[in-house]
Order: sequence, then C-alpha cells, then structure tokens
Amino acid sequence: MDRKLCLSRKNKMIAGVCGGFAEYFNVDPTLIRIIWVILFLSIVMSALPIVVYIICWAIMPLSAE
Repeated sequence: MDRKLCLSRKNKMIAGVCGGFAEYFNVDPTLIRIIWVILFLSIVMSALPIVVYIICWAIMPLSAE
C-alpha cells in the first residue's frame, strides 16, 4: 500500500488540493473542503489557510491517474 499525497485530477474544484487530501485520507472531498472553510472562518478570515493552500498547490505533484 504505497500512498502518495498528490493533487487530484478527479476531485478538483480549483487546484485539486482538497481532493488530493481526501484521496490520501480516503474521505469525501466535500468534508475536506468544509474543514478548510471552517479553518478559514475560525481564524477570523486570516490569510493563513489561503497561503497554505497555495503552498500545497505549488509543491504537491499531479496525480498519475
């Protein structure tokens, strides 16, 4: 079982970051997106979750599938 964290090609809305995390942890991509939004709102609309998303987008490779 060789899992690798990659951008998703199937579960993609913007860049595939949330879909990639969902595929890696084997959960629904909508759940990851909801968690991401809650983090964004709970940090008083800080730019931190957005910066983390952009960094993940930049460093995560594309899925082979």
